[in-house]
Amino acid sequence: MGTGAGMPYAKGPDSRIRDTEHPDADAAAALRAAAGPKRPGPRARLAAVAVPAGYLLASLLLYAGLWADLDRRYLVDSMRDQNQWEWFFAVTAHHVLGGENPLFTTLQNFPLGVNLMANTVMLGLSAPLAPVTALFGATTTWAVVLTGGLAATATAWYWLIRRHLTRNRAAAVLGGAVAAFAPPMISHANAHPNLVVLFVVPLIVDRALRLCAGGRVLRDGAVLGLLMAWQIFLGEEALLLAVTGMLVFALLHAAAAPRAALPAVRPLLGGLAVGAAVAVPLVAYPLYWQFFGDRSYKSIEHGPTGNSLLALVEFSGRALAGDPATAEALSLNPTEQNAFYGWPLLALVIGVTAALWRRPAVKALAGTAVVAAALSLGAEITLAGRPEDGTLPGPWRLLDKQPLFESVIESRYAMVCAPAIGMLLALAWTSFAEAAATARRSAPVPDDRDRRNRALLIRVAGALVLCAALLPVVPKPLETVDRPDVPTLVANGNWRKYVQPGESLVPVPLPSPAGADALHWQVAADFAFPLPGGYFNGPATERREDGEIPGGIYGAVPRPTAELLRDVRYSGEPPVIGPAERRAAREDLEFWRAGVLVLQEQPNDEALRGTLERLLGDPGQRVGDAWVWDVG
Repeated sequence: MGTGAGMPYAKGPDSRIRDTEHPDADAAAALRAAAGPKRPGPRARLAAVAVPAGYLLASLLLYAGLWADLDRRYLVDSMRDQNQWEWFFAVTAHHVLGGENPLFTTLQNFPLGVNLMANTVMLGLSAPLAPVTALFGATTTWAVVLTGGLAATATAWYWLIRRHLTRNRAAAVLGGAVAAFAPPMISHANAHPNLVVLFVVPLIVDRALRLCAGGRVLRDGAVLGLLMAWQIFLGEEALLLAVTGMLVFALLHAAAAPRAALPAVRPLLGGLAVGAAVAVPLVAYPLYWQFFGDRSYKSIEHGPTGNSLLALVEFSGRALAGDPATAEALSLNPTEQNAFYGWPLLALVIGVTAALWRRPAVKALAGTAVVAAALSLGAEITLAGRPEDGTLPGPWRLLDKQPLFESVIESRYAMVCAPAIGMLLALAWTSFAEAAATARRSAPVPDDRDRRNRALLIRVAGALVLCAALLPVVPKPLETVDRPDVPTLVANGNWRKYVQPGESLVPVPLPSPAGADALHWQVAADFAFPLPGGYFNGPATERREDGEIPGGIYGAVPRPTAELLRDVRYSGEPPVIGPAERRAAREDLEFWRAGVLVLQEQPNDEALRGTLERLLGDPGQRVGDAWVWDVG
């Protein structure tokens, strides 16, 4: 997840990374302090509005297809995730506004339920936005969170870069845009707001820098604790990636500038202690519920999910220079194209690093990007994702089985490179600007035309180099399609004839990570009925008598009838139905407390209907655009 890559050691709350590299930094800081706070001028006030507005416009253009028709449009590359996330936003609003527990629900995976805290429900946004969801619908909340979250993340990185790295506004705008709109961020922008809405991460980095500068330890530590707690309720995986990046950066910067690092240790540790004292009481019970509450699980195994070496230098499927087929062959799916920075951008980053290598911040930023990219390659490094072509041991082996890291999709560590690259490019543009300014001042005659031409040439050359590296990875608008209609039986409320209180509506096939349209049915019905199955993270088995917490899986624990119907849906081949299958169907329907089975028009629906007729001994009834079996 595009996460934090900065913890330099500054000399004061208003200083920047580069201040540690100039001998007159202390004198300059003293003069600024003596002058008092400076009132922002008209240009600064205009920029304070224009920069976030520009990022928001870019985000709106990215999601133009979604905003064109919120009632019908669906982000095609999200696969099943838009349905899942809309359900998360809607169920949180349903529980919060209804005065119910937002950490658990039986509306999905009925009757066992779902541990919502052990899923990515983003309570830090879904709870405060509950009124928006209730008034305008879950799709509106989904669009607002994605669009506003990307813009807010870019703005937060811009603010951090301008405060601590460079005073050049154009450079900070560039750095913020790269950090928030880098190729892996756009990949997750289709489906994973928890890995896109990262505006709190730069704020956490800022508070850490203030502590390193020896600021107000109690105040900054308390604010840091509040921000850490908020980020836990926005996305724990993003926080883990961010903390890893910050720790790597801190160690590398300390090695590059040890004299600046030593004075920062004591206030930083003190602030972290204060932050922990503030954050722990806020998150203790939700985290306890997540790891030990009902339907909790220990970890989820994803198998080998590292990036291949080619994935680092190729273009993503949604980039201007990208080829979807090439990117798909090098990634898990369209939402997990976690690298794909493209060889021109990586070549530029290498050049910038070499040119500015003397700066400690550059060494630490480049080193953080290298470490993150190396971790993203996984435990077995491959050239193009094919182990049969040969592998090399990867550094992820050091973390693979460690607590918390064992559930991480390791390829996502390449997202840590995004803000590091953004900061390096911000420094590069600042260097171009400083070189141009030097050229303007170097001529002996103030109005010398050659002086102006040299300055202009330096700026144009810098802009062309940046454009050549960045244009190929500029994202295209995200593709949308019309989503399937909700069955009329559900839309008009006629399902109430078949489902009594305490019973469930059973879609055919059951909702699962392979197909989650039925979650949209439930949202459309305002959660008036529960669903068996579902798309969520939960335990793979029941908890043992000795209290051992099981590992996790995506979706419900498989039951025979659910698996049979899923196989028919995707194969189109009617299975052999005998006494064992009929007995299992009766047991499963009783377990699900089924009131009605609903088969919507879909591929292989004839095979599904025939299977149900033989399982239940009932031809079913055509109701509107669906077939129903009253089994309550």
